[in-house]
Amino acid sequence: MRYQLVLQFTADTIADFDQFVALEKKLIDAVEYSAIVDGHDFGQSEFNIFILTNEPAMVFDKAHRIIRDQRLQQGMRAAYREPPGESFMILWPTTLAEFSVI
Repeated sequence: MRYQLVLQFTADTIADFDQFVALEKKLIDAVEYSAIVDGHDFGQSEFNIFILTNEPAMVFDKAHRIIRDQRLQQGMRAAYREPPGESFMILWPTTLAEFSVI
């Protein structure tokens, strides 16, 4: 898989953690053969879900539909990069100027 797609959410509590772990499980089922959900990290008010894929925009579209259905879009950011590169290409929100993983 050529790209690393990162879905990033604001998260501070154990309830947030549980909610995003449940989302991660839904994404594993949804992306099937087009991507590999490669885990998550949680800390410093962020929850990141890492997805490896050759088609980051298509996989993001699938993930974004699920995220909207779960009403988790508030504060979400998404970007992808070609590892081990440092430079991210922003997918969401389109007005975001910078993206980083802490």
